Amino acid sequence: MIKINYNKHEGEWISISDLMTGLMIIFLFIAICFMDNLQAKANQIKRVAVAYQEVQESLYNDLDKEFKNDLEKWKAEILKDTLSVRFNEPEVLFKVGSFEVTGRFKSILQDFFPRYIKIMNSPKYRNNIEEIRIEGHTSTEWSQNVTKMDTYFLNMKLSQDRTRAVLEYCIDMIDTESEKEWAVKYITANGLSYSRIVTTDGEENKIRSRRVEFRSKTAAEKKVVEIIEEIKKE
Repeated sequence: MIKINYNKHEGEWISISDLMTGLMIIFLFIAICFMDNLQAKANQIKRVAVAYQEVQESLYNDLDKEFKNDLEKWKAEILKDTLSVRFNEPEVLFKVGSFEVTGRFKSILQDFFPRYIKIMNSPKYRNNIEEIRIEGHTSTEWSQNVTKMDTYFLNMKLSQDRTRAVLEYCIDMIDTESEKEWAVKYITANGLSYSRIVTTDGEENKIRSRRVEFRSKTAAEKKVVEIIEEIKKE
């Protein structure tokens, strides 16, 4: 009779091998689930981006439709890529070296701002707006003989004072407290000195650099960041 001896270690090896196979299957399942989740998040980000691109396109069209007949007389333009309403004529806006809003610019703001805020605070857009920035821009010039950095910071103070004056004037035009609360929450004053000058043929256009812009920022970037943060937590 032939006696068969079962190898104890071989039996243990087979059990461990089966266990590793099972673990690999579980790992593969988890990886597939994670990839599916990642793809779902990527698709969600894509949907957000497409949705807000549509919002940006729609908002630009509504702004253009509302103001296209006024832009020339205001010496203004609408920039599609930044959703900015830009007022270009410096002597219309402020006197040289002053932050006091001119009578002419006040008249323009009285015509422009109520219509502008009606669009921004409409049910169509109010939940898609993250911020409305009133931006003040200057040229690289300063009347006194000072250093370049002194010029930058003097222009920074001037541009900040100017945007604050514009913001204050606009807020005073709002009738209801609820609309004022909305405006305080979303509209900011930003003096940028000459950090974003306008160039023509590679050279600074000093007249067009001195400007005021009403620039709206949609919440698309904020939504995408929120989705990415969710992915990090998972």
